[in-house]
Amino acid sequence: MTKDLHDYIVFSTDFGMINSPAFYDCVVHMICTRGAGKFDYNGTRFEIKANDIAVLSQTRLVTSIEADSDFRCRYIAAPDRFLHNLLPANSYAIQGCVSLFDNPVIHADREDALRFITDLDNIRQRIADTHHRFYREMMGSLLLTMIYDLFDFHAKNNDNVLTTDRVGYITSQFFAMIEAGVPATEREVSHYAGQLNVSPKYLADTIKRVTGTNASTHINSAAAAIAISLLNDSPMSITQIADEMKFSSLSHFSRFCVKHIGMSPSRFRTVNANP
Repeated sequence: MTKDLHDYIVFSTDFGMINSPAFYDCVVHMICTRGAGKFDYNGTRFEIKANDIAVLSQTRLVTSIEADSDFRCRYIAAPDRFLHNLLPANSYAIQGCVSLFDNPVIHADREDALRFITDLDNIRQRIADTHHRFYREMMGSLLLTMIYDLFDFHAKNNDNVLTTDRVGYITSQFFAMIEAGVPATEREVSHYAGQLNVSPKYLADTIKRVTGTNASTHINSAAAAIAISLLNDSPMSITQIADEMKFSSLSHFSRFCVKHIGMSPSRFRTVNANP
């Protein structure tokens, strides 16, 4: 990121701006508090009413926004890469996000809606606290609480989040490998395609169609989460971590971290060192 984290996290009540180019690298988490609104997402029409929550991971796919005169909403937009790095690779996050891309609307009851509003307000109240010595960690904790609450709401009515046809099977098996930690050492789409007995192109096209995100992005996001865990918690040196994750060289690992975490591994350890 070229700007500070607080420049990217936005609280808003402007429904018409949910597909703003400013949010193209963000995920929008929104709740309707009154009235009804409509929008197209990835070519499908959706409606949200009071207590409905929408999770928009690809805001550039939002079009045809309409709302009643009494419609009210509030939402948080936060950087996709920052959110991905918050979640462990072996979580509900992966399959839940697949399902939410297909249908981004969660019908929450009043109690859950109030809990989500509290989550949003807690984040809104702390966005400007940039003087906080652990600002990234604090905001990460608040955002993570919101995300896990969303997964709880979503899981109540979505025990099986993927279909049972061939596309669903390929998708679920791909994410099962990611959840199992395979990206720690295997980061090429061809490896996953080989394990599933399909061509790399078929796998890439399938994952892109189902999730809206490239297969390589899912793999690298999981690998980045594993690298973060090792950099945070492992006594291994950076060179040993690079070897453990089977990077061809330390410089290759450093370039990977800069691209997918936002800083070099040595910088990451310095920033996140215990005081």
